[in-house]
Amino acid sequence: MTRLAVLADVHGNVPALEAVLADVKAAGAGAMVNLGDCISGPLWPAESCAALMATGMPTLRGNHDRWVADAALAERLPSDRYARAETSAAQQDWLRALPPLLRPLPGVLAFHACPADDNAYLLEEVAAGRLALAPAAAIAARLGPATGERLVLCAHSHQPRLVHLPDGRAVVNPGSVGCPAYADPMAAEPHVSETGSPAARYALLELGPDGALLGCEFRALAYDWEAAARRAEANDSPAWAQALRSGWVTG
Repeated sequence: MTRLAVLADVHGNVPALEAVLADVKAAGAGAMVNLGDCISGPLWPAESCAALMATGMPTLRGNHDRWVADAALAERLPSDRYARAETSAAQQDWLRALPPLLRPLPGVLAFHACPADDNAYLLEEVAAGRLALAPAAAIAARLGPATGERLVLCAHSHQPRLVHLPDGRAVVNPGSVGCPAYADPMAAEPHVSETGSPAARYALLELGPDGALLGCEFRALAYDWEAAARRAEANDSPAWAQALRSGWVTG
């Protein structure tokens, strides 16, 4: 049996990342994987990138990692532009070289969002301006036929979820280490993603030798989110500060 720690969506929040890495060590995880969106955000992109690189854990590329590593794409969003400006050429090269998919363990397939699209939700759909769980048939269609995996790992929505599909595959989204809520007003269907808590999140999985999911624990950790919110405010990002303090976009 393998204990696998699954991290995702750090978004440059280094104190949240440090809390998660300490908890992973205390939990005795034998393996780790990072599902991407490592540094985009008005926080500590260079420090977060350095911390992730130092772990040596398998890491895949998220949509924001791709955008930050590309100078033209980084100009589209302030969070990506800031992360690119604050990081070194070597760190950007590391982001650029990350793979879009990984098979970190036998029977396990990992990607950031959907297998063929790093900026599309796998488990969610937009309903009344919020993310809601999509029907099983829609999830299976987005995922495509099984290619030997029993467990699928995804991220992107920042929503911790465990879904079992009719074909026997389990799908886990660990939630976000460093960004508990966001608004996407530029999407085809504008929406928000909110967890309602500022906690740093990841998932701790128990796996059989063939990738079978034997147990899934979603961890929500306290850290100094007020410091993260103040950092966002200092970098002219009040919406980020609101989300970091509360886990809500508004209210």
